[in-house]
Formats: sequence, C-alpha cells, structure tokens
Amino acid sequence: METQRLVVDNNVESEKSYTQAVNLLAEGEIVALPTETVYGLGAVATNEAAVKKIYSAKGRPSDNPLIVHIGTKEELSKYVDTISEKAVKCMDAFWPGPLTMIFKAKPNVFAKSVTAGLDTVGIRMPSHPVALKLLQALGMPVAAPSANRSGKPSPTEAIHVEQDLAGKIPLILDGGATGVGVESTVLDLTKEIPVILRPGAITKEMLEEVIGPVDQPTHIEQEQGAPKAPGMKYTHYAPNAPVYLIERNKQIVQEAIQYLQAKDYKVALIAPPSFKELSPDWFFSIGNTQDEMASHLFHALRACDSTDAQIVLATATSTEGVGAAIMNRLEKSAGGKWYSDFSNALKD
Repeated sequence: METQRLVVDNNVESEKSYTQAVNLLAEGEIVALPTETVYGLGAVATNEAAVKKIYSAKGRPSDNPLIVHIGTKEELSKYVDTISEKAVKCMDAFWPGPLTMIFKAKPNVFAKSVTAGLDTVGIRMPSHPVALKLLQALGMPVAAPSANRSGKPSPTEAIHVEQDLAGKIPLILDGGATGVGVESTVLDLTKEIPVILRPGAITKEMLEEVIGPVDQPTHIEQEQGAPKAPGMKYTHYAPNAPVYLIERNKQIVQEAIQYLQAKDYKVALIAPPSFKELSPDWFFSIGNTQDEMASHLFHALRACDSTDAQIVLATATSTEGVGAAIMNRLEKSAGGKWYSDFSNALKD
C-alpha cells in the first residue's frame, strides 16, 4: 500500500485533501490526522472492519480500548446513556481540548473493538483545527489512538507517523507539529468520585476547580484488571535502547554517565538544556518548564532511535501539575526502571 502525506494548513489549498480523507474514512479506511495532543490513527468508530484495521496497522493488543473523537458537543448524546452534571461542567470548561471522559456507552452503537468488550467508552472533542474540520465534515465518530506502532513513542509530527506506518495506511494529513505533546487526560466519570485513568495537560488541580474531588492513582495501581482507557497496560513510549529514570541532579547524572562510559556503554541523555555540559554520547533537551517537557518528550524518545545508544537516561521531574503526565509517560517508557537499580546490579 502506498501512503500519501498531504499538508493541510491555513497557507495551503487543502479542501481536496479533506475530501479525500473524509471519503476514505466513510469507505471504511484508516487515516492519520493531527490533534492538539499527538497524531491519531482514525477509523469510523461504528465500523468494526475499519476499526480492526487500526489494531492491525499498529500491532495493538485487542484488549486495549480506543478513544472516540467527535466534532461537536451535541453529538455526545447519540453515543452515551447518561451525561452527568459533572460531565457537562467538564465539557463547558475543557471541550474542545485534551480531555477524554469515560461514559457508559449506549449498547450496540460502537464497534466491539472500540470498547474492547467493556460497557464504557472514552470520548473527546479535540481542539486541533484540522481534526475538528475533518470530524465535522465527516459527521461520524472516529476512533483514533496514537498513530504509531504499538509500544513506541507517540507521534508529534507527521514524519513520525510516516516512519512507523508507511505502507500500512493510505493517508496522513500533515498539520504540522502538535502542541501539547502528550495524550489527553482520561477521566472516568462512571465513579462517584471521578478518577483520572491517564494524566495529561488537563491536570487534577484544573479538574478539581471545576467538579470538586478527583482521584489520581499511580499507573501501577491502575494496571490491575481490564483497562478502561488506552495506556493503562503494557510498555509504552519505548525507544530501541532501554530507558532508565534518574534523579534530576547534575552530580548524580554526571557520575552515572562517567560510570557507564567506563563500562563501554554508549549513553543518550534526555534532560533539561543545562545537562548537555555533562558530555553524554548523545543529548536531547526537553526544555526547562513542564509544558516544554511535555511538548518535547516523545520527540526526544524517538530521536534516541537515530543513535547507537545502548542505554537512555531520562531525568525525572515532579508529579505536580503536568508533571504527573510527564512522569506517567517516562515511567512507562522505562518500564518502571531506575538507574540506581541498574547500577547496583552491575556492581553486584
């Protein structure tokens, strides 16, 4: 299969590209599209055969549910049983935007592969103009996980999608680099106290200002039982070389790099800009602020695959605000491994 990548932005005549994407989706094909978080791989969410193409292209486990994207708030009532007062408040505050809400799904509406056998579904209304225009032109719900090979870092540029899925999908709509850089916050509203199943740019603090108390368990606590949202099970966001978390302390990082290089390891470091002076074999900056870190994280993880690094060190950050989302992705990329455990094992 030939994969086309078509640029769609305000400076390009894009109507033919949108029409092509709409037609492909309506005919049961899959299309990669930009959202404000990461690029998604979309199929009409009511078409079982189309949705299965997502799983096939990504190599995604079939018990991992998919998030459904809609183009207007008014559509929601077609797909879910009940829209609570808290859900309405969240929609008013955060839609369109990077918030996915878990609802009880109306029976026999979505393809079974979308809900992975559950009676719930995650739905969001993205704010990226390309995604919104496409969804509103199509007029149907679109299931769209990240447009990458399963387990790899999520794509924040169209070229990342092309690297992973060329030859497996017919079309990529290239809307430039995404803004947020980490996937949407997933909030389970089927519980008495809403639960964050996946942290993102809409933080616990922001949600609590709107709807009151919200629970945010660690990703390890969330891994028990069937996943209600993407990213709750399996290793995610992993480059080819193993990733180890390390404290964001220059002396500790410098000692780690020197020790590993003395053991003939080639080291890539993902850290704030000032850490470049520590002389790893490869350095990838993720910025100083949490917003910068979120935006640059997946790009840095992907960049490690262009090196011969044998080990990747990634500095940790606080879990306050968007830091919870950053650490969630880093912990999954590393499989929960910390450099201190690795170095102690080497010394033993």
